[in-house]
Amino acid sequence: MSHAAAKPAILISRLLPEPAVEAARARAQVDVHASEQPLPRAELAARLKRREGLVCLVTDLIDDDLLASCPELRVVSNVAVGFNNVDVASATRRGIVVTNTPDVLTDTTADFAWTLLMATARRAAEADRYVREGKFKEWEFMVLLGGDVHGKTLGIIGFGRIGRAVAKRARGFDMRVLYQDAVAADPATERALGATRVDLPTLLQEADFVSIHTPLSPETRHLINRDTLGTMKKTAYLINAARGPIVDEDALVQALRDGTIAGAGLDVFEEEPRVHPGLLGLPSVVLAPHIASGSYETRIKMANLAVENCLAVLEGRIPPTPVNPEVLSKSGK
Repeated sequence: MSHAAAKPAILISRLLPEPAVEAARARAQVDVHASEQPLPRAELAARLKRREGLVCLVTDLIDDDLLASCPELRVVSNVAVGFNNVDVASATRRGIVVTNTPDVLTDTTADFAWTLLMATARRAAEADRYVREGKFKEWEFMVLLGGDVHGKTLGIIGFGRIGRAVAKRARGFDMRVLYQDAVAADPATERALGATRVDLPTLLQEADFVSIHTPLSPETRHLINRDTLGTMKKTAYLINAARGPIVDEDALVQALRDGTIAGAGLDVFEEEPRVHPGLLGLPSVVLAPHIASGSYETRIKMANLAVENCLAVLEGRIPPTPVNPEVLSKSGK
């Protein structure tokens, strides 16, 4: 058998930076769907058959039916931190390793959460439209007044890597930082970040900015809803650069229309890529197309890590960032 024939077969389900694709081709037989558009489900299943590895994006639904139709699949490598698009329990049951790409996008995502926070508070998107539409005729004292950021209270829901990076940036704005998480940070981390752990009702009542950084799970779906929005300050802003379904968009639209809160900055949506039509007509919302990790440097790092995760499993090594490491222990790796 030739060396080429011995290479594992993998599918890369979306257009990725060329260095990552070339790295994969050097060590595997690679089928690449070189498009920004996701593969139709039937085509994804057909192209994944007889392949041992999959490198996919969060918009690819990897459920039990798909996994059942691909008996040779050994690894699903998600190019994201979140993996709610993958049925991890089913994969684990079938002995399939699932991996993700944490760490490499932490700072970039935190930067963008702050981009949304600043743009929302200071009405940057509205100001841009105001100028482009020819409305800036002269300097006016009371036009497009926003909210201050410095000295305010930042509430962070989810205090993992990204939540902590967001808190770190708040130090430069002399902000009071509250956080809610099922697991408390160690005292040294809390001191270094100037962060205080509180329960969710306290955070929502006291924060001027609420920034979401918790994973999507059955417990966090619609965590932000009509009731929780109703406990926030009327001058508060909601920022979501985590997962769309954490926020009940119907409730958010109503809260913004009613003036229950002052504004929102959203990088993710409940039924992505569909955006709630009520959000589109609200000037108090800054909308972005899921680009929090979207810097050149970070997207290349994510793609490289995903490819390495996939190939490590297929080459009999421990992948850098497994989601279900118990599969590896069962297989003797």
